[in-house]
Amino acid sequence: MKNLRDMARGRECLIRVPLHCIGGTETVVLCHYRIAGMSGMGLKSPDWCGAYGCYACHQIVDGQRNSTFTADERELMLVNGVIRTLAMLIEEGRIKV
Repeated sequence: MKNLRDMARGRECLIRVPLHCIGGTETVVLCHYRIAGMSGMGLKSPDWCGAYGCYACHQIVDGQRNSTFTADERELMLVNGVIRTLAMLIEEGRIKV
């Protein structure tokens, strides 16, 4: 079975930052949500804490692209993307709950 990072290829962006999401599937990767105690310097969160996101959305939620969104808004967009990603993977039977 492919891992969740590999399965991001060819998927749609599920973070969907308003007015910034570039759509398409060419730049989508698994964007990890940072959680204290589970991630840190050189340590990514587990893949199940990730959302499928395009390049533009990934840059915004990581705070690497200037935007008018607050840190709380960026975090909420990423959390929504994680939930959409998990729901899709559960529906496809790739994750069992």
